[in-house]
Amino acid sequence: MPALSGHALRLTIIVGEDEVFAHRPVYSEIVILARESGLAGATVVRGIESYGRRSIVHTSRLVSLSNDLPVVITIIDEDAKIRAFLPKVTELVKGGIITVEDVAVLQYVGSHDAPESGDEGSPSS
Repeated sequence: MPALSGHALRLTIIVGEDEVFAHRPVYSEIVILARESGLAGATVVRGIESYGRRSIVHTSRLVSLSNDLPVVITIIDEDAKIRAFLPKVTELVKGGIITVEDVAVLQYVGSHDAPESGDEGSPSS
């Protein structure tokens, strides 16, 4: 896993869950492209309610309006990697919003990463 600390960019993409590209959900396509591009990671979260540019409320509470709920894709990585990835994202996203924000990465450790020092599992390390 590449080291990631300090200044980074957070790429946030919000699309409807029904948005597709080449017969696949846009959010899934973005995650696949992010992995292929060597980005640090991507997270997809399904929202329970939203409205956007057209002011149509989408909610999971009402059966008649329960389609096309919001999906938020978040990717955090180095400035250059995110900026290089943006053209791929803008090609896929035909409806939704894309934002980029400066963030400070305080810690980036996978839950199954082996300890880097000789203090294997020491609670004080």
